[in-house]
Amino acid sequence: MKITRRKALQLGAFAGGALLLPTGLERISYAQTAVNKFTLPFRRPPVLQPVRSDAQTDYYEITMRKAQVEILPGKSTEIWGYNGITPGPTIIQRAGRQSVVRFINNSLGVPTSTHLHGMASLPQYDGYAEDLTFPGYYKDYYYPNNRAATLWYHDHAIHATARNVYMGLAGMYIVQDQTELDLPLPKGEYDVPLIIQDKQFATNGSLIFDDQGEKSQFGDVIVVNGVPWPRMEVARRKYRFRALNGSISRSYQLSLSTGDSFLMIGTDAGLKPAPVAVKNFRFASGERYEFVIDFSKYPIGTQIILRNTNPKNNDEYSGRTNEIMRFDVVRDAPDDSSVPSQLRAFTPLLASQAVRTREFRYERTNGLWVINGKVWDVNRVDGAPQFGDIEIWRLYNNSGGWFHPIHLHLIDCQILDRNGRAPFSYEVGWKDVFYVGENESIRVIGKFGPNTGKYMQHCHNTVHEDHDMMSQFEVLQNAQASQSGNIGQDPIATARPKPLPAPPL
Repeated sequence: MKITRRKALQLGAFAGGALLLPTGLERISYAQTAVNKFTLPFRRPPVLQPVRSDAQTDYYEITMRKAQVEILPGKSTEIWGYNGITPGPTIIQRAGRQSVVRFINNSLGVPTSTHLHGMASLPQYDGYAEDLTFPGYYKDYYYPNNRAATLWYHDHAIHATARNVYMGLAGMYIVQDQTELDLPLPKGEYDVPLIIQDKQFATNGSLIFDDQGEKSQFGDVIVVNGVPWPRMEVARRKYRFRALNGSISRSYQLSLSTGDSFLMIGTDAGLKPAPVAVKNFRFASGERYEFVIDFSKYPIGTQIILRNTNPKNNDEYSGRTNEIMRFDVVRDAPDDSSVPSQLRAFTPLLASQAVRTREFRYERTNGLWVINGKVWDVNRVDGAPQFGDIEIWRLYNNSGGWFHPIHLHLIDCQILDRNGRAPFSYEVGWKDVFYVGENESIRVIGKFGPNTGKYMQHCHNTVHEDHDMMSQFEVLQNAQASQSGNIGQDPIATARPKPLPAPPL
């Protein structure tokens, strides 16, 4: 079924009231959190195993449900989680194998739409905002795993994305190919996911969702993989970290307390062409960056804090958000890993290759977040490139009062320039989220494919997305697209969710 904006807002209010500050309770103070920074142990989300596999496909099942968990010591917090945990379980896949992931909405109480962020899925499996799975239904999503990268899956329900993701509906999805596996990068237990989020709690432990008048949701408790300010014990060797900014609105400027550099090896869409050392990097909601830290240079007993210098227009909460986690060097370990000088073949797209340029302005007008002066409209298409076209998109933020991380579904792009200057060195590579800072204009270039059909682009401050900074483009079919076979269908009508009970996968 299609859903109107009015109906969506009514559904959003259905469960949203409990997330506001409960009557008679106050926001929790730091002392009331019962958390001393860097005392809780670091943990990794569990890896989800398929329920079955055949020659080409692995089949997974995930149930979205409410659960009571302990995030703050001694307090119970209701979350909405994939399989009842947050972050959800990690899926690790091989490029070239297909995944079918069944998402079951049984008892969550709100409609959902699951987006595998970074995957070039067909439109009907992309988590289109109005392709809703209501309580009592399930949907099987087909993923081609056609790129090796650190991806993530999260809710994308129309006008409720921020709330649903904030409550816990997010998890990491990693695709590896043989080229990457053959590189001598750190592997196994030394390949570590870091899902960074910020939360705000009431004195009874419940989560507070406060978007400050539909502007931004900022929390004062930093969690990594669901743990507030964790302490990670590391060996004296190299580690690869896959960092995801899973926050609703907050951006970060990450650095190490030692002043040493991160060795950046990956962007949103996978490995960079070559590693680059940086002292710090800017990190917006939805972005993924991969980096290596070599702990072998530090003696046992060294403590290294992952710090955050809050970028402009982020609430700092009296310095509570200036630290993320701590690495404690506790042991020696053998290390046969290395970081090659070349990581993955990379062909830059040139501005001269583009067949056209489009401009998108991200603004606030009459209390709404708009793109080119317009709010989301399921019936309007704001750009129709032909399959295979190379285009330049100019993403423009004319305000000094906010920043916008812009996410393009389906395609990966390269940044040509930022305010006429070269992109930051850590941004060089393929990306799908672009930090458009205060009074910034950036040009990105990409080739439209490998599918046809309708896809969304939006601000990944999901409060902005919900109110109503989202539009859609449509990749049009031509002879080249017909030969590819990846012809997208209507994103709402083609693969409708089905009522429970679900048959076995």
